[in-house]
Amino acid sequence: MGSAIGMDKLRTKRLALAAGVATCDFVVLKGPQDFEAALERLRLPLIVKPATQGSSVGMNKVERPEDLAAAYAAAAKFETLVFAEPWLTGSEYTVAILQGAALPSIRIETPQTFYDYEAKYFRDDTRYFCPSGLPASAEAHLANLALAAFEATGASGWGRADFMMDGAGRPQLLEINTIPGMTSHSLVPMAARAVGIDFAELCWRVLETSFTRRLQAPSKGHP
Repeated sequence: MGSAIGMDKLRTKRLALAAGVATCDFVVLKGPQDFEAALERLRLPLIVKPATQGSSVGMNKVERPEDLAAAYAAAAKFETLVFAEPWLTGSEYTVAILQGAALPSIRIETPQTFYDYEAKYFRDDTRYFCPSGLPASAEAHLANLALAAFEATGASGWGRADFMMDGAGRPQLLEINTIPGMTSHSLVPMAARAVGIDFAELCWRVLETSFTRRLQAPSKGHP
């Protein structure tokens, strides 16, 4: 269930808000009839996203009102559920979760407009900082938000929660990821290394999360 919900950014945001985890405002775009409301409520610049795509596929920044239609069309090529969010200018962070605990956060920097598909998979100038440089209190707060978002969506075991800082330095949940990359240079292994967990141990501990839930034995007198 957690993986299914996590693939839907809109439902993740709604559940996170219900659990007290901040996520930036949004407007669902069903077509051109919603463009004016999005521009009035969110202001420019904003970002348009398809709700159930990964790796930043179909996402585009909008800086001029006349560009919103093209951004919507680009997202709608992948699915019909599209939404817009205000553009956040703060730093981006990700928090890996393993066996019910948050690993050290990672701060992500890219020369791209945002941490898009190219920055994730092809560019050599994307930079990752672990430890992220947050003060201890801010690091603990981000860890608690990541765990709360995971719990709110029904996710468990291992994964990641991604955040952007708003203009006041407050973390805003972007999404959760229950199938994050697991190459030797991916983000979860990077966070694990920061606390002394090598790749082999990490793989084993991820595997262990698959055996933590057991069917409860039926009570006597019940089938």
